[in-house]
Amino acid sequence: MLEPGSREAKIRYGDADFDVISPGSFVRCAVTGKPIPIDELKYWSVDRQEAYVDVAASVRREQGLA
Repeated sequence: MLEPGSREAKIRYGDADFDVISPGSFVRCAVTGKPIPIDELKYWSVDRQEAYVDVAASVRREQGLA
């Protein structure tokens, strides 16, 4: 759960990890718009440089459904 006043982080996504460019406590899912706490971030696209809340959102984006 995010705390009130939490800031969105800016991330550079790599193949096996990511670098925080601008500090924050969460990023937004590119498909659903839901906030993803940084410590729960597991799914992203290096090519698109975007995060996904879960594997289903990732698959939807990959299939062009979102």
